[in-house]
Amino acid sequence: MSNLYEVGDIVEMKKKHPCGYNRWEIIRVGMDFRIKCTHCGRSVMIPRKKFEKNCKKKLEL
Repeated sequence: MSNLYEVGDIVEMKKKHPCGYNRWEIIRVGMDFRIKCTHCGRSVMIPRKKFEKNCKKKLEL
């Protein structure tokens, strides 16, 4: 898995969002990541360390 994340990348997280989907689009990168659920559109901000721990893989689309 690449440790280089960019805005617009689609990632699969270990835990699912309450809507039942686990694919997220990265919309902000820095000390914190803002990610948006690709199913329902809800966005959340999480610390970089937690993001990197919970990211399963970066998807190639």
